[in-house]
Amino acid sequence: MKSMLAIAGCTLLAAALVGAQPTSRPKPYKVVFDLTTDHPQDQTAVLRWLREVASVTPQTEMEVVMYGRGLSLVVPSRSTLTEEVKQAIAQPNVTFKVCEIAMRNQNVEKSQLLPNVATVPDGIGEIVARQKDGWGYIKAIAH
Repeated sequence: MKSMLAIAGCTLLAAALVGAQPTSRPKPYKVVFDLTTDHPQDQTAVLRWLREVASVTPQTEMEVVMYGRGLSLVVPSRSTLTEEVKQAIAQPNVTFKVCEIAMRNQNVEKSQLLPNVATVPDGIGEIVARQKDGWGYIKAIAH
C-alpha cells in the first residue's frame, strides 16, 4: 500500500513539473520603437526587428514612432526602403506613426507619407503614453 501511495505521489509530482515547464513560444507583448534618424542602418534594423519579432510572436503589438529625421523612412521620395515599409505596414499588429511637429519642421505633408501611416501630434508624447500603458521601449540605434 505504501508503495502504491509513493508511486501515485511521484506521478502527481512529475505531472506538476511537466505542466510547469515553460512553453516554447514566448507570450505576445507590446513594444514601441523610437526612430529619430535617417541613417539606413537604423531604419533597416527597425524593419528587421519587426519581421523577427512577428516570426516568433505574431500576436505582439508593435508600433514605430518616427520624429526628427526618422520620418524619412515613410516618405517615398526620401526613402530607399519603401517596399519593405509597405510590407511591414501590411502586417497585423504593426503600426507606423509620424510626429506632426517633425513633419511641420521638415515641410512634409500627410499626403507625402506612405498609405496607412498615421500621424500623432507629438512623437515623444506618443512614446511616453505607450510606456505609461505598459509597452516596452526600444530606441533604434544600430550603427
